[in-house]
Amino acid sequence: MIIAGVDEAGRGPLVGSVVAAAVILDPKNPIVGLNDSKKLSEKKREKLFVEIQEKALAWSIAEATHDEIDEINILQATFLAMRRAVDGLTHAPQQVWVDGNQMIKGLDIECHPIVGGDLLYPEISAASILAKVTRDRQMVELDEQYPEYGFAKHKGYPTKAHLLAIAEHGIIEAHRKSYGPIKKLQVQQ
Repeated sequence: MIIAGVDEAGRGPLVGSVVAAAVILDPKNPIVGLNDSKKLSEKKREKLFVEIQEKALAWSIAEATHDEIDEINILQATFLAMRRAVDGLTHAPQQVWVDGNQMIKGLDIECHPIVGGDLLYPEISAASILAKVTRDRQMVELDEQYPEYGFAKHKGYPTKAHLLAIAEHGIIEAHRKSYGPIKKLQVQQ
């Protein structure tokens, strides 16, 4: 059976896209060290990112933008990014295993939500790594444009440093305007 693992990165941050990845691993070409991306060092994630792309039967990375998040909400945007990732696979999976407690809405393939799946199944672990590395790289790029916000350090999460930077410098186009802390600051400005 051809199984695609799916996971996302970036639901909680106040800025940028939510990124999803789908991966179909090659059982004849195993990848050692796969785990939940949050359990791995940045260096290990970067190494595995390349290895997954080299060894997987198929992989796809997709996103839903900050504008789409504001328009349809983060949950629906996450499903959209996940559907885009599955649709981007060069091999059609027979089943999709997704990290979390919800099926991917609007997917035409049998889907199984698995709580803690990124710790349990290498397909989901691989997707977790692709999504997180991609999302983190986006935050580093945004940090280069807006160094005063510290995106490379906090990755857009609502840390004290990020909230202070927003209070001092205002919001940027990539901020998610529908999120509470951003809405609150928009009203104050």
